[in-house]
Amino acid sequence: MRLTDFWQRLEQAFGATYARSIAADHAFSDLGGRTIDEAIAQGIGTATIWRAVVAAYPDRVPGQLH
Repeated sequence: MRLTDFWQRLEQAFGATYARSIAADHAFSDLGGRTIDEAIAQGIGTATIWRAVVAAYPDRVPGQLH
């Protein structure tokens, strides 16, 4: 998944402002306690990061974005 696709999905699921807040502030257990921003900076693939988002927010992410 391209980085631009990742950000589009995150913003579609949470809205632009909240998506950026989640990326900076939420530590995901599936990412080893990293935030999205930290995971991206450390080279973790966006598909892996997206799966962590879906696992953490299964009711928030629309099915077509899984």
